[in-house]
Amino acid sequence: MTCSKIFSGDLPEITYDIIKYFKDDISTLYSCVLVNRFWCRLAIPLLWNNPFSIPTRNCKFIETYLHHLNDDLKAKLNEYKINDNIFPPNTLFNYTIFLKQLHTRKVIFSIEKWSKDVKILKPKSRSISNFKRLVHMSLIQIFIENEVKLHTLDIQITNYNCYDSYIDDILDLMLENPNFFHKIKNLKVCFINSSYNDHNNRISQIINLHQNLKKIILGYKSFPLYQSLLLSNDYNRTNTLNTIVFYHINFNGIINLNKVFEQLNGLESVHIIYCYSLCAGFIKQIIKLTKPFKVKSLYFGENFQIDEYIHLFLQKFGDYMENFGFRFGVDLLSEQQLLELITKYCKNIKFLDLIISENRIVYTLFNLIENINQNLKYLSITILNNSQASEHSSIILRNLGQILPNKLEYLNLVLNINIDDFEIFLKNSQDTFIEKFLIDNRGCRDVLSCAKEYIMKEKRVKYLAIRDYRNYNKMDLYFLKEEKKEFELYDIEIQKYNDLVIGSKLNFVKELEDI
Repeated sequence: MTCSKIFSGDLPEITYDIIKYFKDDISTLYSCVLVNRFWCRLAIPLLWNNPFSIPTRNCKFIETYLHHLNDDLKAKLNEYKINDNIFPPNTLFNYTIFLKQLHTRKVIFSIEKWSKDVKILKPKSRSISNFKRLVHMSLIQIFIENEVKLHTLDIQITNYNCYDSYIDDILDLMLENPNFFHKIKNLKVCFINSSYNDHNNRISQIINLHQNLKKIILGYKSFPLYQSLLLSNDYNRTNTLNTIVFYHINFNGIINLNKVFEQLNGLESVHIIYCYSLCAGFIKQIIKLTKPFKVKSLYFGENFQIDEYIHLFLQKFGDYMENFGFRFGVDLLSEQQLLELITKYCKNIKFLDLIISENRIVYTLFNLIENINQNLKYLSITILNNSQASEHSSIILRNLGQILPNKLEYLNLVLNINIDDFEIFLKNSQDTFIEKFLIDNRGCRDVLSCAKEYIMKEKRVKYLAIRDYRNYNKMDLYFLKEEKKEFELYDIEIQKYNDLVIGSKLNFVKELEDI
């Protein structure tokens, strides 16, 4: 086998496999396009299968799509007196046919970004919002007319900025052309909105027409408002829906939960993230269900009391629990009791995310980490910033290092760091390799010199982020250019703390479940 054969296209399958390996490396794919025609034909479909999700400085690709507008839509856009150069005179490919993933939210955000750079000499009677709405509709129409064969359609109902005002237009257009989406392999529907009733009729129609709804996210409403959506006689939906995420759902007043779950024959996993009235509503009923499924995430976000129902819930679903955490508002006694129950019943936790506010909780946490040591991949510990924060941070740093697993994908420590304690932690954890290590130092001592000695020189981390409220420019190591270069010499990439931190548990679960 020679390189010349690969470059000449004599081995197309191998060449495609090589290029496909770089499907997420946009700059490399652009370089492949320039090699020769053969490589160009292989790389272009990968570049254009989901362009709305590519982080880019501009969204000029929208203009390439607009080249395929029909005459009627071009005439409507021209009423806004836009620059004639907005429509490319010709294109090398029909790029629309390569589209495989369509995310309604990302389409709308891309158009918002693109429209800021478009010069419009609009008549007074025409608004920029109407122009953007027309572009939204035009793009969907282009995809429909070109019979795009989507693999994934992600419909997100949310109240982000302009989003809500355009989503109904898109849904109506899709409903007028059911062949466009009803054979899509992966339909994802996400409700994170206080106005679900404004869209429920359209969404219900789309779900009823679709043959393969697999995952759904329900959020920010009382559960009874979603009950009618889940209660369906549709054979396909009851057999294909395998994942439900409940996000900030109020389960107060919930009834007949068994009717919803018992009919979902394909249900495999449930995620519960910062929901309300769990004990009084949801948990009391879910422990009685006979349908086999896994509760894989449990994040508490309100005051709660440990009772027999929490105990029975963890006893039933604890073996399946992969993601667990709680944040502000939990009383100390409940915190300790809950961690003891998690330690007893949940042996397979991969992501542990806790806010610690009392010494008793710290020692209970150590027992939990030792219990899940071989499965733990993501760990985030935040010390509540109070009069005892320094004492609690010291206990964490002096004891945590020796109980960590040999490898962690992610470690985030939000502590009041004493440099001597930090040095002890780094020495005790020297056998642990950490893919992403984040330090949010709220103490009064600079941790950088210690990080250089025990992290940089020993090459124990791949990505590092340090935020220090006292010393660093803009509170972030990323902005210290010389120090950043020094770490890079040891193959450690410095990133912004806010870019590396897992802030949204919903986004983490969405990525985990490919939602």
